[in-house]
This record gives sequence, structure tokens and C-alpha cells, in this order.
Amino acid sequence: MLIFESQRAARGQTRRLLFAFALTVALLVLAVNAALALAWGLSWGFWVPLGSGWPRHFWAVNTAVTLLFVLGGWWLETSRLAGGGVALARQMGARELRPSGDFDEQRFGNIVQEMAIASGLRPPQAMVMARQTGINAFATGWDADDAVIAVTQGALEHLTRDELQGLVAHEFSHIREGDTRLNMRLIGMVFGLELVFRFGQRIWDPDIRDRTSVASLLGLAIMAAGWLGWVAGHALQAAVSRQREYLADARAVQWTRSQDGLGGVLRKVLGAQTDAEDAREVGSPMQHLLLVSTEGDRVAHWLDSHPTLEQRIRRIYGRPMGPLPLDRADHGTRPLATDTFAPAPAAPARAASGPDWTLS
Repeated sequence: MLIFESQRAARGQTRRLLFAFALTVALLVLAVNAALALAWGLSWGFWVPLGSGWPRHFWAVNTAVTLLFVLGGWWLETSRLAGGGVALARQMGARELRPSGDFDEQRFGNIVQEMAIASGLRPPQAMVMARQTGINAFATGWDADDAVIAVTQGALEHLTRDELQGLVAHEFSHIREGDTRLNMRLIGMVFGLELVFRFGQRIWDPDIRDRTSVASLLGLAIMAAGWLGWVAGHALQAAVSRQREYLADARAVQWTRSQDGLGGVLRKVLGAQTDAEDAREVGSPMQHLLLVSTEGDRVAHWLDSHPTLEQRIRRIYGRPMGPLPLDRADHGTRPLATDTFAPAPAAPARAASGPDWTLS
């Protein structure tokens, strides 16, 4: 895997997509103005020459109201998320880590501390989605001081130490690169684009009495323009998310110096999906926050928030790789003494190879 080349490519693509997002808002304003001009002309049965005969401040009001909904919706949604990473993680079903007496959670907490040192960041809040049996994780928060990394119970139970380290490194990359803040802002922007559609839907609603044909036509025009903007916003949000996933994958390989860490995680998820064992209950309207999306099979994948598992695995290994079974045999590696609750006995200089640990 060409780590640094992959990182540069992902960053460059993200900048282009964010520019396209701003362009989408500008085009939405033009589309709303055009749709309302068309609806106004059809309603009165004639075309008003441009620049004369239009209602006073027609264009300025249309533009101002559209921007009010887009930017106002953006502000409202981001304000709702202002509670920070822990509040959002709790909304997604996560709880604080309870390492005392639980080897899996102790091991996860230790790995978070290790990756904080490797990445040069302060340790984020470690949390667990205890009811989720599939392998997944997410990072969220406005900045490094507010950051949270949460993993599912399935990840704790099915991943080896190296694989869990690769998963945590992937989520640390999202924090280091500012993806968590970017994702929360994109949530607000898409919500703002959706509000334009909802506004048109409210005006057009045929169930409301005394609805005139002019109002219905204007509402339908706003709905059409708003729907196109909303779809474009979702597509761009998904495209940005896919590029950040590639970047985080590359960063995880760089920090762990292992393809088999994160690569093993993705291959196990692929195997679980192949065996129809993947837990879909992790599903969330914030799919782009997850390590692996629980939604798929969309039209040409252009609304998918993540690249396919096959694409990500191919980028990590440089070639296609098959799925792995859901077992935790570490194939010759040993647990660290810090993952246990009692002081570890003195070990010889070269320990015999063996499994990481056994299931009781």
C-alpha cells in the first residue's frame, strides 16, 4: 500500500468535493429562483420580461429565503449536536468503558492509550456499544478535547489485539484529520438542504384547505428544486465520507505498521456479511460516522457513505483478499502484560509462541 500517496490523493479529493458542496448551495439558489419564476409565469398565463413586471424584490426574497433555510438549518442541526462527542455517542447507544473485571474492555482501554501516544493526541473518551454484536466502531466530537471512540461488543469479542489496534488507529485518524468536526458540519448542511424541500412540501400540501393553484404550483416548484439540492448534498456527503475512509485506512496502516491489523478487521466483516451474520442493528442516520456502513445496495453506490469492503481491502493489501472467520486466534502473538488485571510474572527473554489468550 502506498501510504503517503493514498493520503495525499484522499485529501485532494476531499477539497474538491467540499468546493462542489459550496457550488451545490449556489446552484440550489439559482434552481429555486428559476423554478419560482417558471411557476409564477405559468400561474399568470404569460411570461414577464426579465427585469420588469415581477413582484418587488422577487429575486432578492427568493435568494434570502433559500439561504435562510439552508444556513439556518445548518445552524440548528449543528447546535443540536453541540452537546459534544459523548452526547452523540450516547444517542447512538454507546456507554462509558467499564474495564474493571472485564478483559476485553481493559484491553480496548489500553489500546486507546497506546494509540494516543502513537498519534500525538490526548486520549479520547473510550465507549462501548454493548448491545451491538457486529464488528463496528465510530469516532465523534468537535475536537481532540471532545473526542470519543466507541466500539461494538462484537468488535471486542471477535478481534485479536492487532486487529483491534488497527480499528482504533483508523478512528484516531478521523480525530487527527478533523473528520469528526467535518462530519458534524456536513450533517447540518444536508439538513439545511432538506429544509428547502420540506418548505416546498408544506406549501404544496394538497390536504390543506383553501390551497390555491398558484400556491400549489409554487410549492411544487420549490419541492423539485429542494429535492435536487438534497440529493446532491447527500451524494457529496457520501463522496466526502468515502475519501475520508480511504485516508483513515492509510493512516491506520502507517501508525500500526501492519496491513493485517485493519485489513483483518475488514476481512472479518466481509466474512460475517457473506455468512449473513452481520449485525444490522447498528444502523443510524449518521452512517458516515461508522467504520463499516450497515447500509448498502444503493443505486451504483453513489449514495453509499463508505467504499465497498472489497475496495478498501484491495487498497490496503494491493490485491484482492478473501474473508476471515470470526475467531480471535492471534496466530503466534501474545497478550501484553498491561492487558491483565494482576502483575504479569517475569517472562524469559524469548517467550514461546502461542495464542493471545483463550476463551473461558
